[in-house]
Amino acid sequence: MTAPDTDPEALRLSAVAALRRARERTGTLTTCVDEHDLTAQHSPLMSPLVWDLAHIGNQEEQWLLRAVAGQEALRPEIDSVYDAFEHPRAKRPSLPLLAPAEARGYVADVRGRVLDVLERIPLRGGPLVDAAFAFGMIAQHEQQHDETMLITHQLRQGPAALTAPPPPDTADGAPLPAEVLIPGGSFTMGTSTEPWALDNERPAHRRVVPAFFMDTTPVTAGAYAQFIEDGGYERRRWWTEAGWRHVREHSLTAPLFWRREGGQWLRRRFGVTEPVRPDEPVVHVSWYEADAYARWAGRRLPTEVEWEKAARHDPADGRSRRYPWGDADPSPVHANLGQRHLRPAPAGSYPRGASPLGVRQLIGDVWEWTASDFLPYPGFRAFPYREYSEVFFGDAYKVLRGGSFAVDQVACRGTFRNWDLPIRRQIFSGFRTARDAAPGEA
Repeated sequence: MTAPDTDPEALRLSAVAALRRARERTGTLTTCVDEHDLTAQHSPLMSPLVWDLAHIGNQEEQWLLRAVAGQEALRPEIDSVYDAFEHPRAKRPSLPLLAPAEARGYVADVRGRVLDVLERIPLRGGPLVDAAFAFGMIAQHEQQHDETMLITHQLRQGPAALTAPPPPDTADGAPLPAEVLIPGGSFTMGTSTEPWALDNERPAHRRVVPAFFMDTTPVTAGAYAQFIEDGGYERRRWWTEAGWRHVREHSLTAPLFWRREGGQWLRRRFGVTEPVRPDEPVVHVSWYEADAYARWAGRRLPTEVEWEKAARHDPADGRSRRYPWGDADPSPVHANLGQRHLRPAPAGSYPRGASPLGVRQLIGDVWEWTASDFLPYPGFRAFPYREYSEVFFGDAYKVLRGGSFAVDQVACRGTFRNWDLPIRRQIFSGFRTARDAAPGEA
């Protein structure tokens, strides 16, 4: 496995760029609406936007100014208010939140001090500063909350507040196979060398995977519509017991934000109602829906191990790449990331981002549900705090992989693991399917 650049000065520059890119995006998400929309709770599933804004600054202060730089607390009285584990999202509007102007001033003050620290601190001598880890962690944290705020924008009622050009249709025109054979054998899963990898991605370890087939692209909205038209939501046979109960209790009949009108499917996307594009990856489906579709199609969801092998394993030399296309950081020719666009690209796009075996769009576009529960790797060690990963381990959460159009490159790589409850649909989630290789196919 080729290690990324770990030169301290290069990582210092990368940290500055990642922090500034995140803050620019945070500004976009919090200046495009008025004060009422910033302080309102648009869904009980989400925090008010202004809570996310000040929480970003509070986490940055706690980790980079206090823990790394040893400075006195700027606003210790707000630590409890912005503790995500102390207050569930539905209750956060009742907290004594900083007003928008005060929140903006606070996060700007923290950031100015952080950049001063980053300019002068040696990036060695302890686990938080080695390879600028804490700075990369905070850049990832901010981008993860930016994605959360983008979900809030999608849930928000009212006219569009965000705009972006459509993704380019970069499909090369050649017909793609429906599925790709991933040969059996061992590969290296996880990482021990990626400088900003989070604790649940570590350590690198060997896994053996039997041969299997995986969809070349994520499942499209058009394919999912066929499942609906065939009575997918009406037939108990395709659903797990918990999934069927959830569908019945909540009267689910289609992905979130879809509705049928005049013989066609429409969806609401960031304040705009538009026809569902059949060639785009389906988005806003729960794990239960993804699993039911896979059963209907005579297939299954890939395991997390299978997904990572398809995304990282290079059969030519046996090593695991950082990304499907190689070790280079993502660029716009590789994947749909970073909120450059506000929708997935058509299935089959980004041929330059394909894996060595030809699987496309494994990074970006939509988070992909896997069959796997969120569990620790062998040798896992919680760092720098248990609440990032360890408290979520178990069978309650399912793993998603690959990122979405809403994810920045700093929080998306071949080893990155996301997780959520199997009922969740407001996230930018899709999926692809897999099947075992029959004897003679491998």
